[in-house]
Amino acid sequence: MSGYELAMGAPCPPPPERSAEVLRRFAEEARGERPDLSALCLLVGAAGDGALDEDGLDAAQMELDRLAGELPYRPGGPLAWARALCELLGERYGFGGSAADYQRLDSSLLHEVLRRRRGLPILLSVVWMEVARRAGAPVYGVALPGHFVVGFGPAGEQVLADPFDGGRVLTGADAELLVAGATGAPLKPSMLEPADPLDVVLRILNNVRAWAAVRPERSDVALWAVELSLVLPSHPARLRYERAQLLVQRGDFVGGALELEAYADLVSVVDESTAEQVRGQAQAARALLN
Repeated sequence: MSGYELAMGAPCPPPPERSAEVLRRFAEEARGERPDLSALCLLVGAAGDGALDEDGLDAAQMELDRLAGELPYRPGGPLAWARALCELLGERYGFGGSAADYQRLDSSLLHEVLRRRRGLPILLSVVWMEVARRAGAPVYGVALPGHFVVGFGPAGEQVLADPFDGGRVLTGADAELLVAGATGAPLKPSMLEPADPLDVVLRILNNVRAWAAVRPERSDVALWAVELSLVLPSHPARLRYERAQLLVQRGDFVGGALELEAYADLVSVVDESTAEQVRGQAQAARALLN
């Protein structure tokens, strides 16, 4: 039975040995001099989908290469690039998204987004960025609050496109509406700056954690997403507390207690009362062994 036939219709992580190898490779790539966004996203997929083997990882990279090879050679300025990507990926191949895609874990896994041609805005943006980058486009991610898009060209000539909407080119008013709809606040120039690849990956992992948070039976998904997040060079310290809670929830009372104690030591520098509460939780976790 495949992972897609299991509960929630979502893939399941690989065996422990494979998971450890994927985690090691993910950490190595994330801490390299120039982290590769597609490699990191595919390793996220390998952490979440035990069916994704080395051949599958290679095939996904080759698909990105193939799509890039179908773009016209240097079509022109930023707007021409945006239109070329829209025509190829949105119109010819049908990449895009809908509300239903937010309910699927595979909408956050790059290899599945390439297969289904459906996904969350940030994963579709990764497809756009990686295909465009391979073809030489001046492309980058733009992390608008609540809705990730792609940008082409420098600040003065920036063109935004929305891969979730098939790559539709956005006007300034469109971008303002997206931000207002997500936050109720106006669009700020700082929101249009290129997103760092590692920030993109952390945001993807946050989406995975959010998916798992409302599905307690899929704590396995929450755990691998937290563990990948923790090996990124920059991450919220509270993720260690989240990992500890997941370990306890999954029956690893000793591991969870050790993690709670380590987190307590970390926060005691700034908040001793919180540290004491966490130490109490560690003690309670150990008591569950009795």
